[in-house]
Amino acid sequence: MNFKKIDIRTAVILHDLTMVCAAWLLAWITRFNFNFPYLNWEKSVFLLPVILLIQALIFLRYKLYRGIWRFASLQDLWNIIRAAILGALCITLALFFLYRLEGIPRSILVLYPVYLIFLLGGSRLCYRQWKEHSLNIRKTFSAGKRVLIIGGGRAGETLIRDIIRDGTYLPVGIIDDNPSLKNSEIHGVRVLGSLQELHGLVKKYDPAIIVIAIPSATDQQMQRIIEICEETKLPLRTLPKLNDLVSTNYPLNELKEVSIEDLLGRERVELDWEIIRADISGKIVFVTGGGGSIGSELCRQIMRLGPSKLIIFEQSEFNLYRIHRELGQYSASVKIVPALGNVCDRMKIDYLLETYKPDYIFHSAAYKHVPILEDETREAVWNNVMGTLCIANSAGKHGCSKFILISTDKAVNPSNNLGMTKRVAEIVCEYQNRIYDTQYITVRFGNVLGSDGSVVPLFSEQIKKGGPVTVTHPDITRYFMTIKEACQLILQACTIGKGGEIYVLDMGSPVKITFLAEQMIRLSGAVAGKDIRIEFIGLRPGEKLHEELFYKEEIIEATSHKKIHLAKHKDIDVDAINAKLAELEASYNIYDEDRLKLILKDIISLEKPDRKISGNIVTMGRAID
Repeated sequence: MNFKKIDIRTAVILHDLTMVCAAWLLAWITRFNFNFPYLNWEKSVFLLPVILLIQALIFLRYKLYRGIWRFASLQDLWNIIRAAILGALCITLALFFLYRLEGIPRSILVLYPVYLIFLLGGSRLCYRQWKEHSLNIRKTFSAGKRVLIIGGGRAGETLIRDIIRDGTYLPVGIIDDNPSLKNSEIHGVRVLGSLQELHGLVKKYDPAIIVIAIPSATDQQMQRIIEICEETKLPLRTLPKLNDLVSTNYPLNELKEVSIEDLLGRERVELDWEIIRADISGKIVFVTGGGGSIGSELCRQIMRLGPSKLIIFEQSEFNLYRIHRELGQYSASVKIVPALGNVCDRMKIDYLLETYKPDYIFHSAAYKHVPILEDETREAVWNNVMGTLCIANSAGKHGCSKFILISTDKAVNPSNNLGMTKRVAEIVCEYQNRIYDTQYITVRFGNVLGSDGSVVPLFSEQIKKGGPVTVTHPDITRYFMTIKEACQLILQACTIGKGGEIYVLDMGSPVKITFLAEQMIRLSGAVAGKDIRIEFIGLRPGEKLHEELFYKEEIIEATSHKKIHLAKHKDIDVDAINAKLAELEASYNIYDEDRLKLILKDIISLEKPDRKISGNIVTMGRAID
């Protein structure tokens, strides 16, 4: 393999030096009207070694031998132009010092670079055209899948160019709603028409697959495109979104299956990565629940921001092993410390914070499964409330700069143990913010797509088995966000927070779970109600029909980021809260679950603001009455 590379490189060098000779002699022949022998022809031949030496050195300077002819581009042509012009200038200077330019017509020094550019650039262009033409011929008779591409923009052009070279697919046409593009061509592939004509064009050109090449499309636009495409019953693929391209090394031509998050109809999250990076870079970061779905994604995001050390705290040995093994491949410059334990273990928490002295703590460890926690009030209180109190108190004692609690929309007007314990955890952080210099920040958001125990993995499993897909109520709605978006907004909220705030992430409009089930069935290639049945099983214990993101009494203010809102509330009574937390621990110790529920309700009502806010509070494009 190495010999082949050397041979190809040698052939390119020999070709270019031959073109130098040809350009030099053509310049002389042109100057003397293509007559031979021309005046001083011996001198023109005698000077060739000097010309070759100078031009070869300049070719090396502009790295002409590193370019692959098959992928020759405008950048390669620009390098040739610069090398030819600089070569002509250096040759002129050398001939002036050697011969004072005697017997050398000045026009030759102008004609030479023109011929050289033409010969070097033309040969590369011809080779590229020949290779691509031969590839097209081979693919026409190959078994490559016939593909119809939606999107005639830059992403579509890049995709077409790459799949033509790859040969896996055979592009049969482009669909674009821009009428000015109709019947035009991109790399020989014609723009056939608009989305409205898709059904007829599919029948005419018989593609095996449709690829959506519009990474800049909003989710509303993507919804429309996918709905039209799904009528054709063909498999769909799409390019990664722009925020994936910016935040990761996702290749532009990497196709992926259309996922449910493409259909949620929410505006894309845009972050100020420079501010986030400046805030996290070089810091020691501690993540509780680091092996869970939210915690592990937080760890991935934090790793990319360059902390000096990342402590991953997790009670599941296997989850800790898995995330530690994964993150170990990211960056050798970040020290990763896996720590096994429970957030309620005061001695372990104090030991870790004393040893590593983290700057930031992200507290994502929590029990969160609503039906299970309805029968496990004591465990919900111990983990979600007393665990938060334990690590929040230790963070203050050990001088941690920021403590970020990951909360949930179920903490608003809670109707179940999960919601009540998470609301009390929010209050615990406000309470701790009054005592210590540490900045305690709460981030509240709704359901996360694909997280452990969420509805999406459940529906996927049910669809694979052929159904039925179980939905609790026909009208039930939930707010949804992807894990990646949620974690990115948590990091953004961390940079804005000053302590004592509850930040609420903009979750867009609530989504009907029935709609989610129908869309997931459609994406699987089946028909809801025909191939796979949707079954309504009734609300589970503690489950609400509609979740909320704010209390009616909370004053909602905008922040520096349009996707993050500040929920303001009245000051808490520190002494009363402290007394109730002591009662909570005492009731836990005697296993009085009924008393635990009453105390949780007491703490929430203690904190409830006295005043009412008149009128409607407008946020996220809707009114909260």
